Amino acid sequence: MAGWLYRWGRWPLGLIFAAACVATAVYAFGYLYGSYSPRNPFAARFAVSGLDVPAHFFGAGLALLLAPVQVWGWLRRRAPGLHRLAGWLYAAAVLIGGIAGLLLAPKAQGGWASGAGFALLAPVWLLSTGLGIAYAVRGELERHRRWMWRSIALTFAAVTLRLILGIGMGVLHLRFLPVYIFAAWACWSINLVLCELLLYLQAWRQRRVPVQPSFAAAG
Repeated sequence: MAGWLYRWGRWPLGLIFAAACVATAVYAFGYLYGSYSPRNPFAARFAVSGLDVPAHFFGAGLALLLAPVQVWGWLRRRAPGLHRLAGWLYAAAVLIGGIAGLLLAPKAQGGWASGAGFALLAPVWLLSTGLGIAYAVRGELERHRRWMWRSIALTFAAVTLRLILGIGMGVLHLRFLPVYIFAAWACWSINLVLCELLLYLQAWRQRRVPVQPSFAAAG
């Protein structure tokens, strides 16, 4: 039963993951080309920020678009060259988005109460992606896979951030600033905890799969 749920549950979850990544990426790119609204506190603050705003939205948006491609097992098996190319593009997008995000953190709504959460997210995002690429270059593919899952979990923080804001303000009708400060820390820490849990469960499942006898070796 557990094996059946694992096999068939991956497809709907994968589609939801891909749809959420694409929708948030479209929002990020749309923000770059949207009209300026002086009543929007984010727009008013970012208008005087400089290139770090478009760089962050572009890098994070591109990383979100490429994240479903990177975890697509069929592409990794059938077109490894395309998988590697997408991986390098993903790493470049994280580099741009992470550095820009680190520069933007002190300007976040809520001051350092929220900015510190984003300031910590940026280097962790960069480090996990860098380790994933380094292990791929060294040929340690299992470590590469695990670290890239952590990187993608941090990329998905852009989606989780908006879910927390939507639930906190739209459903629970809480005030913006407390919800935003909570979201600045929770959007990536929750993702990392869930990622580590899934990696642990996957490793546990693999250990429980019985090793099939090798008739060639027996002969």
